[in-house]
Amino acid sequence: MAQASRKPDSESSIWQHEPVLLAEVLDLLAPRSGGRYIDATLGLGGHAEAILSASSPDGRLMGIDRDELALREAARRLAAAQDRLELVLGDFGDMAQLAQGRGWSGVDGILMDLGVSSPQLDDPTRGFSFQQDGPLDMRMSRSGDLTAAEIVNEWPEEEISRILWEYGEERYARRIARAICQDRPFARTSELAEMVARVVGGRRERIHPATRTFQALRIAVNDELGALERALPQALDLLAIGGRLVVISFHSLEDRIVKQFVRREASDCICPPRLPVCVCGHSAQLRPLTKKPVTASQEEVARNSRSRSAKLRAAVRI
Repeated sequence: MAQASRKPDSESSIWQHEPVLLAEVLDLLAPRSGGRYIDATLGLGGHAEAILSASSPDGRLMGIDRDELALREAARRLAAAQDRLELVLGDFGDMAQLAQGRGWSGVDGILMDLGVSSPQLDDPTRGFSFQQDGPLDMRMSRSGDLTAAEIVNEWPEEEISRILWEYGEERYARRIARAICQDRPFARTSELAEMVARVVGGRRERIHPATRTFQALRIAVNDELGALERALPQALDLLAIGGRLVVISFHSLEDRIVKQFVRREASDCICPPRLPVCVCGHSAQLRPLTKKPVTASQEEVARNSRSRSAKLRAAVRI
């Protein structure tokens, strides 16, 4: 997701928003007039605005997001192109159902900009950030049942340790999970962050000691990796021949999932190497457009620090 700062706007929106890797997205997505595009993680609509502009006067865009606030803000931003825009409240992991149910198939491009948006991080009532005190929530959709509070207060130590290790790549996962279970219940982000800092101590210099713990909890609460694994094959099915898939990730696990998916779908055979002949019947359906992940320039990183961890991969349907 893009960098955004909480700053009053002269009209209606309270956010100023800079989409990550915007020039690279437009170059690889190649929007054109008459094309149909899906922004599967709309956020505040920065990428969508540029896609609509580049595909004018007849290009259309469907924007999907599970955050009602993001959809409202995006609707304001994109009001000038509302006749070419369809906004949908939903999870990008259900992209095919959401799109096909509205007559969207054979599309010319799909964009996924993964992760949490800065407005979500900046709002303490959402509970995403350890830098501001708020409830331990972390739901991207307020209709979701699972919260971070439920995980830290009710899940067994072994399961908490697992998600901290797998989703946060936290080397002190077992130590933190043990301390969580000993000190719970936790109700506030500040309580959890302070406890993790005590457990980890001053071993890290570049990031706050609670960074990986909060990242892991957020991914678990929102099933972010599961949604991505569901969304990628759906995106492939929705693309027309020549349609393009562009994915921006901010986490090594997300990038690995995208890389492996593109590699598999760009292969004519996905049989295990030990088999002497192909029995899978698989045919390549994608051609990679990026040999390596595209990253932000030094100028963009200086302007927007969150772009530092962004990795973009793209492929075309064949």
